[in-house]
Amino acid sequence: MSIERDIELPSGRNVRVFDTGPDAGRLTILWHHGTPQTGSILPPIAEAAAARGIRVVSCARAGYPGTTVWPGRTVADAASDVVQTATVLGLEKYATVGGSGGGPHALACAALDPDRVVGAVTFAGVAPYVDDYPWFEGMAAPGGLASALSGGRDARRRHGETAEFDESVFVDVDWAVLEGDWASLGADANLASQLATADGGTSWGEIDDDVAFTTPWGFELSEVGCPALVVQGGRDRVIPRPHGEWLAAHLPAAQLWLRPNDGHVSALKGLPVALDWLLDTTAR
Repeated sequence: MSIERDIELPSGRNVRVFDTGPDAGRLTILWHHGTPQTGSILPPIAEAAAARGIRVVSCARAGYPGTTVWPGRTVADAASDVVQTATVLGLEKYATVGGSGGGPHALACAALDPDRVVGAVTFAGVAPYVDDYPWFEGMAAPGGLASALSGGRDARRRHGETAEFDESVFVDVDWAVLEGDWASLGADANLASQLATADGGTSWGEIDDDVAFTTPWGFELSEVGCPALVVQGGRDRVIPRPHGEWLAAHLPAAQLWLRPNDGHVSALKGLPVALDWLLDTTAR
């Protein structure tokens, strides 16, 4: 179980924070949720961490339920909320972990807070938009990101008004974990969308994530000096394999953990091993 509360940062922004509590002791990780999620600490994350004496803190990103919208935010802007939260919570050292849309923000935290971040892990994380490789190739449903790239926030908002979920983005092993240990992930994504659009609202968190991914991130990967583990599914149809390979090649101290038979969600099955990697890395 985690504690949910809202924190007002020194900047005046409100951030919704989820925290498994300060009693774990061995290591604290700042979890960066996917797009879209509420930021709630999902049971498989909490359970894997608790089994290893790890505390988990998660912040809902700007525009998601409970956290102040930040029009035009960059990846680094959103991560700065998390860095400030770490200060408010009195964290002296922590690791940063992100899944899918949380991956860039996990790396941003490491770049913005090098004196405190001791390690970083990304699962199926987005890479910066560059011309070095076909960024969209292999994506089953690139419409949201493509609209954000071509027309910014307004175009991405209009796309969301008519877009429908394409089940082909997930491969068979993804659906298996979504019906099993990671069923909470699908339920949480649905909840995030429902809360955002309640009473005629707009999913600004999801929209602003996509815009931030396709524009300059506000930091360079070369600034991520801590050890990093890039976990990537070889069959991923949401964020394809070249993204993970490009990230690992451009981070100064990264290892690529390619899971050839996994898709986008099923790569998260590697979380327990990734947490062990963090404990081993931070103990050196």
